[in-house]
Amino acid sequence: MAKEKARYFTFLLYPDSIPSDWEERLEMIGVPIAISPLHDKDLSDVDGQKYKKAHYHVIYVAKNPVTADSVRFKIKKMLGEKSVAMVKIVVTNMENMYLYLTHESKDAIAKNKHKYDKKDIKLLNNFDIDRYITLDVEDKEDMLNEICDLIDDYDIANMRELRRFVRVHGAEYNLPSMKIINSVLRSHTGLIRLYFDAVYQERKYGRDDIDRETGELK
Repeated sequence: MAKEKARYFTFLLYPDSIPSDWEERLEMIGVPIAISPLHDKDLSDVDGQKYKKAHYHVIYVAKNPVTADSVRFKIKKMLGEKSVAMVKIVVTNMENMYLYLTHESKDAIAKNKHKYDKKDIKLLNNFDIDRYITLDVEDKEDMLNEICDLIDDYDIANMRELRRFVRVHGAEYNLPSMKIINSVLRSHTGLIRLYFDAVYQERKYGRDDIDRETGELK
């Protein structure tokens, strides 16, 4: 049977099995790559008392659909025969896999895994997670509704205020980047304009007949 091909892969690297210039060697492959912070505080799933062997999680984006064996061969060629482990196709969405690099994905949070600092993620060859996030129709509708709720709840009157809100509070509401949000709002500019205008009108003329907690007329 023909082996499955894909563009998005993930694998593990162990510090004691790779050369000192391993990052430079990975970059020479010429494909977008994201490398997690060193996972050195992962507890064993068996008893939760011992730390797992320190490792890096890596996301690899192939230029064209290839097999996991092809990716494994390239990594071994660059880093050594014993360098790479568990080369797998990314079967969940890429956003979730990217969040797992720091244990900020929903499943990692649910398992109370140690959270690593996202500033320690290394990106090679212009890796940009926004390029690989795909939203289905239901996801887009949910995001649109959430943005409309936030505009209403926080009296956001224009796109500049929305951008500032996302920058400051986006993580609290699990919002993606403005690049993704813009792609969703672009086809609903009329609706968003109505929400912005409603906030502006209330600011301009004021309303004291609404209970701000319940949203009901007094």
